[in-house]
Amino acid sequence: MARAHPREEPATEARRLDSVAGGEAAPAELDRLIHERMRLGIVSALAVNERLSFNALKQMLGASDGNLSVHARKLEEAGYVACSKGFEGRVPRTEYELTDSGREALERYLAHMEALIRAVREG
Repeated sequence: MARAHPREEPATEARRLDSVAGGEAAPAELDRLIHERMRLGIVSALAVNERLSFNALKQMLGASDGNLSVHARKLEEAGYVACSKGFEGRVPRTEYELTDSGREALERYLAHMEALIRAVREG
């Protein structure tokens, strides 16, 4: 008896994006971890600032304590963001910085978005 071929999954993109710099194909999907608005804001802010305190990020992004904490923790668990806790006098201070893998993930994300934009413009 002939073996049945597994059903092919439908394509997630109408056409392949081969226009990423260097001729590399764009990944099939965006990095969902970074694509979420608050997390994209966090990694973007950290990409242009060496480190930021919790309060500076909160103010910059207009986030609540809980919302920022949840999203920063997800990025930390993925290894995209490093968190350090300490004290400034008697006041607790939490600081964040983008890790090398976080910077690489952001670069991949931006390259993917640029490829999507080019594909739409070229129609």
